[in-house]
Amino acid sequence: MTRISAALPLSLVATLFASTALADAWVQIEAQPSLTQATKAAQDYATQLPNVMGFELSGRWHAIALGPYATEAEAIATLTQLRAQGLIPRDSYTTDGTEYRTPFFPVGASLTIPEAAPQMADEPVEQVAQPTTEETVPEIVVPQEPLDETPAQARASERELDRDARMALQVALRFAGFYNSSIDGAFGNGTRRAMSAWQEANGHEATGVLTTKQRNAVLAAYQAVVDKLSITRVTDETAGIEIDLPLGLVTFDAYTPPFAKFKSKDDSGVQVMLISQSGDEDTLGGLYEILQTLKIVPVEGERSRKKTSFVLTGSDAEITTHIEATLTGGTVKGWALIWPTSGDQTQRKMALDAMKQSFTPLRDAVLPDAYGEGAEQNIDLLSGLEIRRAERNGTGFYVDKEGRVATSAATIESCARVTLDDTYDATVVATDDGLALLAPTETLAPIAFAAFDSRLPRLQADVTAAGYAYDGRLGTPTLNFGTMQEHAGLNGEADVLRLNMSTRPSEAGAPVMATTGGVIGMLATLDTGSRALPEDVAFAYDMEKLATFLSGNGVSIAAAQSDTDLSSEELISQARDMTVLVSCWN
Repeated sequence: MTRISAALPLSLVATLFASTALADAWVQIEAQPSLTQATKAAQDYATQLPNVMGFELSGRWHAIALGPYATEAEAIATLTQLRAQGLIPRDSYTTDGTEYRTPFFPVGASLTIPEAAPQMADEPVEQVAQPTTEETVPEIVVPQEPLDETPAQARASERELDRDARMALQVALRFAGFYNSSIDGAFGNGTRRAMSAWQEANGHEATGVLTTKQRNAVLAAYQAVVDKLSITRVTDETAGIEIDLPLGLVTFDAYTPPFAKFKSKDDSGVQVMLISQSGDEDTLGGLYEILQTLKIVPVEGERSRKKTSFVLTGSDAEITTHIEATLTGGTVKGWALIWPTSGDQTQRKMALDAMKQSFTPLRDAVLPDAYGEGAEQNIDLLSGLEIRRAERNGTGFYVDKEGRVATSAATIESCARVTLDDTYDATVVATDDGLALLAPTETLAPIAFAAFDSRLPRLQADVTAAGYAYDGRLGTPTLNFGTMQEHAGLNGEADVLRLNMSTRPSEAGAPVMATTGGVIGMLATLDTGSRALPEDVAFAYDMEKLATFLSGNGVSIAAAQSDTDLSSEELISQARDMTVLVSCWN
């Protein structure tokens, strides 16, 4: 079960509660001991403010007030706004007006409370839930936009800001990319530099002190993103996770263990997954490896694995993904945010920060190993998510003890990434006329590597090729048996062998061996134009072409030493030990 609740600040909750307690409210500006002084003060305020009223008080005092307002919340909002603008004294306060007696200003004034309180200007800005961050960030309220202020007036209005308002401004400046220090409500050198940078970037004089109008602009930009994301606290009691999610962009979809999925809302392109399963360090490590096979985790990105946690990130032309998981109390809990690369990156940063700071594993629950019935079983899917497959696969074979690999140039053409056996990254050392040489990016020690036999088998002699005929799905290479048909290509090519053998495209690059186990060539893909050849016609580059290419690129090739035919078991073992799956990723 998923429980959703808006993460409202306590101050807003208190205000909403208090607003129901009173039938009406006032903002008392000041009190004067004489009617003459009070009338003069009321007249002065009335030149700048609406709804100015004057009342007699007990003890010959006279109050100047603003109102009435239908709720205390409206009175508080007006009080905060006018204090910030420096239009009323700092010691002004709200009251229910029970001490007010006969009105003296304006003449004929009525105490009738209106159905809707008068507005100072625009409608109050709607207050919404804020994301949870490291610091306690107050709710941001964008007040009425005043006229431009002088530097002195800006400093005066800034002095009226309380600590929460100062912290809110720092949060908004950090969100805008101008502030990168702590949220403490203290306007030190870092905050001043951020203000100056914002002013300069927005065409204002860089004074380092924002006017009220400029502060409102900073806050409004932040608030617009908050409204769009609708960051909301979600407590998933089934998965055992509590976290703030951008429910303006995603909505709950389904449980497919170990994931609780939130799909894109209103074509936002954003996805969220919560991760929840029982397990230990091995489970965590397995999840770390498996996630990297999914299409939602692009190849290029951070891969950070620790003993009890990991972070996976990736980005390509379509999506940017961030995944975090941790091992706690015998469970693996985590989350993933998948964002369209073309989407608003400022929104992504806010959502990402909120999820990072709020993620809380709950010990009382974890997704079961199976959830629901009729789950689809598909080798290309993991918990309903599509597994990333290589763009194409081919075959190669080790040619020296350093782990360098010979393969077909067609397999690795235009690849963003090349891997060996789906595990080791490799770089392309050289390509030439259909041949390619790869080098692993980390040190490898292959069990076996090719020994070349310069003696060509007689025509009709048996030959064997070891290749990944089924794109690596079987996990090991298969042996393909055939015979030598001609020591030349169909067009008389001297460096090509023609074989009687039925091959598949992913066998290109496979070593071709004589019965002694010596490598005599490599399966090739030749362009035959528009001609469709019989299925049992295959071609291979001969040993001389291979040796010339490898030697020219720094490989010291080994010569086959034995003239003795190997048994079928020995031939299979040798072939599989030196053959490797070559994969192209984009």
